[in-house]
Amino acid sequence: MTFSTSPFASFFAMAAIAGMSVPGALAKDMAAPQSAASRPLAADRIDDAAARAMATFDVPGMAIAIVKDGKLVFAKGYGVREKGKAAPVTPDTIFQIGSNTKAFTTAALAILVDEGKLTWDDKVIDHLPDFRMYDPYVTREFTIRDLLTHRSGLGPGAGDLMFVPATDMSRAEVVRGLRHLRPVSGFRSQYDYDNLLYIVAGEVVASASGQSWEDFVEARIMKPLGMTRCAANLARVAGRTNVASPHVVAEGKARAISAMNMDVVGPAGTINCSLTDMTKWLTVQLGHGALADGGRLFSPERSTEMWTMNVVKPANPALDGLLRTHFSGYALGWEVSDSFGFKRVAHTGGVIGTVTSVAMIPELGLGVLVFTNQESGAAMQAVNNQILDTFIGAPPRDWVEIAAAYTAGRTSEAVSIEQDVAAKLAAAAAPTLPLDAYTGTFRDPWRGNATVRKDGDRLVLKVSRTTSLEATLQPYSGNIFVARWADRNINADAFVRFEQGFDGSVRAMTLKAISPATDFSFDFHDLLFERI
Repeated sequence: MTFSTSPFASFFAMAAIAGMSVPGALAKDMAAPQSAASRPLAADRIDDAAARAMATFDVPGMAIAIVKDGKLVFAKGYGVREKGKAAPVTPDTIFQIGSNTKAFTTAALAILVDEGKLTWDDKVIDHLPDFRMYDPYVTREFTIRDLLTHRSGLGPGAGDLMFVPATDMSRAEVVRGLRHLRPVSGFRSQYDYDNLLYIVAGEVVASASGQSWEDFVEARIMKPLGMTRCAANLARVAGRTNVASPHVVAEGKARAISAMNMDVVGPAGTINCSLTDMTKWLTVQLGHGALADGGRLFSPERSTEMWTMNVVKPANPALDGLLRTHFSGYALGWEVSDSFGFKRVAHTGGVIGTVTSVAMIPELGLGVLVFTNQESGAAMQAVNNQILDTFIGAPPRDWVEIAAAYTAGRTSEAVSIEQDVAAKLAAAAAPTLPLDAYTGTFRDPWRGNATVRKDGDRLVLKVSRTTSLEATLQPYSGNIFVARWADRNINADAFVRFEQGFDGSVRAMTLKAISPATDFSFDFHDLLFERI
């Protein structure tokens, strides 16, 4: 989750997968960009974009900041920290920043590179001898750089079900699960976003420094920058005030939920921070590691390395046209691309109920932050792009309108599929076998046990190590059922298929998400539960 936004994925990133076409009225003339100086930034335009995005996508609260040439030029909160309550979002409100944590983990490693304690191309097993991937060759050749660049050969979000929804698994157990995850592409052959390998990167930080990842990031990054309203994980935020509540969209409306504790995956996405303190992070990034007191967080050489593309990302026709993009890829903890001739260094982040965006145009000394306390990446990205357009001199266009058009199409597709499934459920015949034949305990090598029990005239699936993955199984077709999770804050209902052996008995169980809008972190398709 995704700790990168999908809902936690930005709407334009998902457009590539969905094959989004931009409506003709929105695909404005892409003539030469105007001079940024001819359209100066106005605070009321930001206010308008924020208000319309929040209203369009039912976002209770938002925070926006702009850094330019080493100075904070705009910082403002909008709306409320929790829907139905009066406490406002301010620049000091703390948000979960999700995958924007990854740049902190990369910076921690950069500090250790500067100190001579490791190099980007060190083999991981030289620092963590117990590290294993599915393929022994990949294990042997895997470098620290590979941990950071999403080119492992694993599928998107592979293994994320070990920490989302929240589980009681330890970091060591999650890392050990890597050896059971089968690759879907060749090592270093393509980009597929992952979270688990950033956990490994955090373990490298701990091994090389003698401090936990949490302690290192707080002591060596947050403290020198004066980021007093930031913490490495949710547990370290406990007791603080002015904290945004996450919101999920259920039955078409945003509602507040309790923040989900996923501290186990810390280096991939658990930092909590205020907008004000994140502007300090942006300033040091744009300053190539320079601190206000004349010291350095990391060297200019490390800054260049962290912003240098290592793997090419798939082309996105919709985004390429809207932003005049010629290249797009992943560096070290950062996405890099170009937009109207300017290099863009950015990342998004999300956990259940919160999404954040960090974007920089280094040539302009520009940094933009947009945080929201709702899981819609569309609202966040629309405001972010509206602000960036002003500085890069893009032609006038309405990003809220563009995002709304895309989201409507995406929602329509998902609703259509869900309605089709509901109709088939209503007309479904009895399953192939008696209900008792499906009951028992099943085991997946990386996720652990799941049980299927009979409860009256229905089946109930319970996945171990979490309280959230329990579902009623509704007969769908033959040996296929639909799992309706009891926790309806999880928008991830799934097909469950039972497989019979040659003797007719149930021998295994596989799952697949029903809706194309399901976040990739619910990687049910990677599971193979075999009956014990």
